[in-house]
Amino acid sequence: MRALLIVLCFLFATQTFAADKAVAQNSGKSAQSNAQSSKSAQSSKPAPRQRMVHWMSYEEALAKAAKEPRLIFVDLYADWCVPCHIMDKNVYGDPTVASLLNIRFYPVKLDADSQDSIVCDGIKNTVQRCYFDVWELNALPAFVLVAPKGMSILTVTQSMSPQEMQYMLYQFLDKEKEWIAR
Repeated sequence: MRALLIVLCFLFATQTFAADKAVAQNSGKSAQSNAQSSKSAQSSKPAPRQRMVHWMSYEEALAKAAKEPRLIFVDLYADWCVPCHIMDKNVYGDPTVASLLNIRFYPVKLDADSQDSIVCDGIKNTVQRCYFDVWELNALPAFVLVAPKGMSILTVTQSMSPQEMQYMLYQFLDKEKEWIAR
């Protein structure tokens, strides 16, 4: 089963890369006449890194999970959190991690300092209050695994490498059937 997931993740990442490359080539042909004047400015700037994980809102993830049950992976971050930025670049930029999150989970990114309202474990509260009071977290980066019905399953407060994240996601998938029923 894991070998199949790895192959699927690789194929997804390869197809995504090929599609992105084709789009870039097509847009490059249409803009070739304008490229001469701005070529020197573009060559000094690095290309912006494409977001590989397709983050969605918490509400969207709950709605999708109600129709097609999957676990919801919530990444909690803050703008001031340096390890959170490192994880965005190194972990969520990893093709295998991104493919796992996009294909097997509903990935959500929430600002732990946000005053936006969400329903966590059946209680309407701000993201910040859910972080402290409901999920009982006290450090960042943090992750919450949520069942399709909106109840939290577990929380993790730890920075990790892409390999550690892959391992953790595979461990979650081993318990997926049991947890989806919650």
